[in-house]
Amino acid sequence: MTTTRSTPRSTKDWQAADAAHFLHPFTDHQGLASQGARIITRADNIYLWDNDGHKILDAMSGLWCVNVGYGQQDLVDAATRQLQTLPFYNAFFQTATPPAIELAEKLAEVSPPSFRQVFFSGSGSEGNDTVVRMVRRYWDILGQPERQVIISRNNAYHGSTMAGASLGGMSGMHAQGGLPIPGIVHIEQPFAWLHGRGLSDDEFGRQAASWLQDKIVEIGADKVAAFIGEPVQGAGGVIVPPASYWPEIQRICDKHGILLVSDEVITGFGRTGHWFGCETLGFKPDLMTFAKGVTSGYIPLGGVLVGDRVGRVLVEQGGEFAHGYTYSGHPVACAVGLANIRLIQRLGLVQHVHDDVGPYLAAAFEALRAHPLVGDVQTCGLMAALQLVQDKADGNAFPESLGVGMVCRGHCFREGVIMRAVGDRMIIAPPLVITRAQIDEMMTLIRRCLDLTLADAQRRGWLR
Repeated sequence: MTTTRSTPRSTKDWQAADAAHFLHPFTDHQGLASQGARIITRADNIYLWDNDGHKILDAMSGLWCVNVGYGQQDLVDAATRQLQTLPFYNAFFQTATPPAIELAEKLAEVSPPSFRQVFFSGSGSEGNDTVVRMVRRYWDILGQPERQVIISRNNAYHGSTMAGASLGGMSGMHAQGGLPIPGIVHIEQPFAWLHGRGLSDDEFGRQAASWLQDKIVEIGADKVAAFIGEPVQGAGGVIVPPASYWPEIQRICDKHGILLVSDEVITGFGRTGHWFGCETLGFKPDLMTFAKGVTSGYIPLGGVLVGDRVGRVLVEQGGEFAHGYTYSGHPVACAVGLANIRLIQRLGLVQHVHDDVGPYLAAAFEALRAHPLVGDVQTCGLMAALQLVQDKADGNAFPESLGVGMVCRGHCFREGVIMRAVGDRMIIAPPLVITRAQIDEMMTLIRRCLDLTLADAQRRGWLR
């Protein structure tokens, strides 16, 4: 039996109901219940407000996705019109809807020239599941069914479904559920701060790419289907590879005829200062996974952009591709995606990141390098990371048991800025609509949180 509430719920009421009924993703539910969830109730532009009225600058764009910021009426109107006209129909049984066709056209327009076709899913995880099916189907059609192995990287994130989590290289995920599934292997990540000390950026980039060559030789090129990577590792800590890395990866894949897959779920739709991260990092993939920024998170949508090399084989030789989802090409999601891309174009957000706020953020983060806790800084477009270190002189990390990153994240929430902790690496990815003045506001908050974390570390005797 349901009842109508005449008064708003208190935060404690919301937290109690949440603990009783809502199982959150990537959460220790017992721990969350003991402290209570943050209850976010509204948003506008780059700001959020919780149930108690506290204003928070969202420096993570929700979850890397709210590229156009909150409160864009164009997207609300697009969803409303489509819900009134045709709220749903599927793409099975030789059927299509205008929004799915129009969005596919628009995606082909903003993508690199070889990408003309789109397979829609409901999320980035589903998109990467599709990649596994698609690359193996491609090689099967070409009479090479033994090419099954997909190579990925440690500390990569490609989703949390069985295939997505297997493609990813997160050890905590692989420890649960019997992952990775067969046919997926990993090489080391191109993380210079961790693995490249003593080498120039160019040297380390080439060395890190050589790990792919070594793995191909170990497995046998005739068994390898594809290599997948994020242009910039997002959930792994905004790890920006050296400029020499991706061109060398491209050369190795081309040498062995292996498909190259760019996971653009985070880096797509202007985040790096180009429409897609592969354009920023200088490589030409055969497939691109997308989600998040395609609708700016206003409604779930994902998919795979299919380059000519794969598309021609699937269409001209493949017959039926026995794969798909109920919500592939959902008309409301596609209508919002189309409105979102048009808004990005109208506001000039890709150029805004490339020419204005991306370089401004890079300079602002570079200035943090002098802070006593900061041992490394990396930026790419509107993605940025700083590494907290115990000993600035030699760059040594804090013991993991201290949880310094979580201490800093706690200060961030209390001071009114959302900054994510990946271990002791603090990362941001603010909405693309952010201004220079708002970057200044954000940096003031971040510096204050670093100072508070430093004071905690000094008081507890954690520094060397």
